Amino acid sequence: MLNEFWNTSTGSYKALVFGAMGLIAAGILLNIAGNLSRIDGLTAASLPVIGVGLVLHSTGVVVRGQGVRRRLQK
Repeated sequence: MLNEFWNTSTGSYKALVFGAMGLIAAGILLNIAGNLSRIDGLTAASLPVIGVGLVLHSTGVVVRGQGVRRRLQK
């Protein structure tokens, strides 16, 4: 049985998770910087970055679910 999913997960899944977290963090930082400096373009540009991070996160959830299903069937 899987005790710790992170230890048994693939490198591609780990890269996907860290990429998603990095994009979300970068988008949040861009949004904060845009709001503090009152640059509307920077604030608006941060939203697609956050969106791509969320899509990658959702993809990671699907990949993780498929991996768990595959391991449980063995």
